[in-house]
Amino acid sequence: MRRLLATILLAATTLPSAVILDGAGPLGGAVALAQSINGPSGGLSGAADGPTLSVSFEDTVTVPGQPLSLRLTVLVPTFMPRPPVWPSLETPNVLVRLPERSTSPTSERVNGETWSGVTRRYSITPMIAGDFALPPQDVVVTFADPKTNAPVAATLTTGPIRFSGVVPEQAKALDPFLAATRLTLEQSIDGEPGAMTPGDSVTRTVTARIEGAPSMFIPDLLPPAEVTGVAAYPAEPVTTDTGNRGTVTGVRTERVTYVAENGGKGEAPAVSISWYNLGSDTIETTSVDPFAIAVDGPPAQQVERMDWRRGAIIAALAIAALGLAVLAVRRATPAVRRRLSAWHAQRLASEGYAWGRLKSAVARRDTATLYGALELWVDRIGGRDPRRRSNVEAALVGIGAARYGSAAAGEDGSWRALSRALAAARHDALHRPESSALPPLNPTHAPP
Repeated sequence: MRRLLATILLAATTLPSAVILDGAGPLGGAVALAQSINGPSGGLSGAADGPTLSVSFEDTVTVPGQPLSLRLTVLVPTFMPRPPVWPSLETPNVLVRLPERSTSPTSERVNGETWSGVTRRYSITPMIAGDFALPPQDVVVTFADPKTNAPVAATLTTGPIRFSGVVPEQAKALDPFLAATRLTLEQSIDGEPGAMTPGDSVTRTVTARIEGAPSMFIPDLLPPAEVTGVAAYPAEPVTTDTGNRGTVTGVRTERVTYVAENGGKGEAPAVSISWYNLGSDTIETTSVDPFAIAVDGPPAQQVERMDWRRGAIIAALAIAALGLAVLAVRRATPAVRRRLSAWHAQRLASEGYAWGRLKSAVARRDTATLYGALELWVDRIGGRDPRRRSNVEAALVGIGAARYGSAAAGEDGSWRALSRALAAARHDALHRPESSALPPLNPTHAPP
């Protein structure tokens, strides 16, 4: 693991910008390069008066499912009347989350003076093995001009941010790959599976608890059970995630109800998960036992006995069809996985996903995620920037004044106004008429 550290120094203009030049590949470049751009005359005096952005990425290699910590820090020589607009960093096959207390104030000594700033921390988790590169990201900073105290906007830009997900050599046989510090399976059975009669039911519940990874990495738990005379009715899986001082605990619960219909017997299969233990660097298998199911009653009505020659032909055809099906499934499995991965990436890149994040930030009154979610949604909705609408701008100004000023009494009203204004802006954007692609019927100028 190597340290990736970059710093940008900007000269302030009306909209100054800077670029971090990245170092070597995902494992190279202990320190990235920085570029400073001076603004034109008449702006602030010198780069020392402009804001700075530092990118700290200490570890750049991890196993899939385990997070990396990325920190962006903005410093200004005066103060920021508005919070920075942070990037979302979202990219396919990468889970990006904001941990608890992800945004916090900071200060540093710069040229003998104390500069104030804000730090934003991201948890970045590669979901699959491979090399990843986040494209350059913009951070919009508004700070007070050291001479006039007037607000000045600056756009700071990172360079590409590279990292990798690597499966340990001893765990490459795991499919799917699952890494954790601890994994447990619990099973409960409601009913008497060994003494059922037609009409009785038994409910099987299996719960997997994983420490060190979110629940989305836990595979399906309950395999199908084919028991003569018994119908199975699985429920939708239930997943939850909790965090405690940076440690994620995921829980997945699956439930199936077996209903006796006719006489018969069989077995509910065992459940097992093989996983990579991050603490011991070993492969472990956790499982719960199978159990027998028996229904005391008449068997299902038998169909007329067929000729054995006909039965043999049907059986041979069935075996051949099964072999072809197994071969087709084996060949189709990589394509299905690619399609699922592409579908997941498409969902993360959709306007609806960005709108859901924005609605959630507004509902929680969360200024830490509001501006980043708003920036993401604006990029996805297209057309006229909704932030330029007067009602949206007024609501954002009211929230900023209430949160960072002395007008706290009106903050709730500003949040409600913002919710209504954004809903109206989305309605207008989604229902704007499309321009006609047909040429005019009577052109006034002859074609060249």
